[in-house]
Amino acid sequence: MAAVLLGKLLIAVVLLMPHAVVLCSFPATLTLERAFPTNHKVELSQLRARDRVRHGRMLQQSPSPSGVISFPVGGTFNPYLVGLYFTSVKLGTPATEYYVQIDTGSDVLWVGCTSCSGCPQSTGLKIQLKDFDPSSSSTASLVSCSDKLCTLGEQTQDSLCDAQNKQCTYDFEYGDGSGASGYYVSDLLLLDRAGGDQSGTSNSSANIVFGCSTSATGVLQKTASAVDGIFGFGQHELSVISQLSSQGLAPKVFSHCLRGDDTGGGILVLGEITEPNIVYSPLVQNQTHYNLNLNNIAVNGQKLDIDSSVFATSNTQGTIVDSGTTLAYLAENAYDPFVNAITSAVSQSVTPVTSQGDQCYIVTSSISTAFPQVSLNFDGNASMILRPEDYLLQQNSMNGAEVWCIGIAKNQGQQTVLGDLVLKDKIIVYDLANQRIGWAQYNCSQSVNVSTNTSTGTASVNPGSIGLSGSARNDPFKLMTTSMMVFLVLTSIIHIVPSL
Repeated sequence: MAAVLLGKLLIAVVLLMPHAVVLCSFPATLTLERAFPTNHKVELSQLRARDRVRHGRMLQQSPSPSGVISFPVGGTFNPYLVGLYFTSVKLGTPATEYYVQIDTGSDVLWVGCTSCSGCPQSTGLKIQLKDFDPSSSSTASLVSCSDKLCTLGEQTQDSLCDAQNKQCTYDFEYGDGSGASGYYVSDLLLLDRAGGDQSGTSNSSANIVFGCSTSATGVLQKTASAVDGIFGFGQHELSVISQLSSQGLAPKVFSHCLRGDDTGGGILVLGEITEPNIVYSPLVQNQTHYNLNLNNIAVNGQKLDIDSSVFATSNTQGTIVDSGTTLAYLAENAYDPFVNAITSAVSQSVTPVTSQGDQCYIVTSSISTAFPQVSLNFDGNASMILRPEDYLLQQNSMNGAEVWCIGIAKNQGQQTVLGDLVLKDKIIVYDLANQRIGWAQYNCSQSVNVSTNTSTGTASVNPGSIGLSGSARNDPFKLMTTSMMVFLVLTSIIHIVPSL
């Protein structure tokens, strides 16, 4: 009898094994952070200059259907701290960790390589920079011009062909005049996966194509907030999210939830965060960036008198969602009506002042009660609600009162860019499969549920932060002097679209 029961038990275990495998399925988790100086004495004009330095890159790839893929996140939104969010990736064999800026405005993942001219060797962040050496990885190989991804990359100017060496290369030039050039490598990306029941983690890997930079120029050479490279989350073929989904290793959707406090961190997942109240707006088709149709702006429920043509999408205008931009930018013809409406709606405890051409306010009460709510209204009846802290930046204090300034800047062109100032403290879902972007207000210090797109339903993902251990958890970013902060504002990498 015992033998019969044992036989039945073994059969049951065998039958259940496929379901155990399914428990580890898609969503990939990435934790995000940002950084910048904490001394509140930098002019907004300097922050805008920093943002102009940053716009323009991309990448794709995808992991396997056995768990939520997670990447750690570092940095914080605060533009007076690091001012950017970054994550880490493990590349090659043996796997080596590299820190890269998270950028939804570009496609390609690239890291600095051995003997890179201009690549920083040190940083003001609490991370250790490294060079990638293809000869030290037993699984690395060069990408030829005939490779399919190289050919597809040429169509979007993400790749070039070195005819003499028959090697796939790249030469990126960013809006601030900085640049990175190098060649493409195929190698393993290590994927940390959490099971659908969050009972443990496991490792797997995927073969991806990424950039190996041999030259960096402009602000990419600066050390104040240097990282090893850029992790582009664009939707074209060379992006990691696209590569992984084409291999059936991850769904073609990713999400992030960026913490807006000085601790920073957050969540970045390959998968769809499935929290209540998420609203979606369709992506504008055939655009280089993540463009949405912004219909109008309302302040305290009152629609602003702005011609709708100001927000129409074309090669030179439209509304872009971009995690690589620190602040946010309004089209030139929409900016003054917006600022005027805010100033008209503030309470009597607020004194409007002008500083260096920027609209600021002396505040003696809580900004949450003294300033109006703003609504950005998009196609699909999807509204993005901005609290005062989503459009204001605290500059300093004077005589016991706080000074806050409009953090949304005027774009001298007609593009509107939604950077981290407005994206923070929200779940943002980039659903490429269904060509839409969704969002909802959220406390990004809490866990989220992520759809695994399998019979296991959802997995719970916790926020995290890079480089925090021991006492460092209470002091994630070293406070900087005023002179160091000015240097960082002017030199750290900021993503900006070409027309800005």
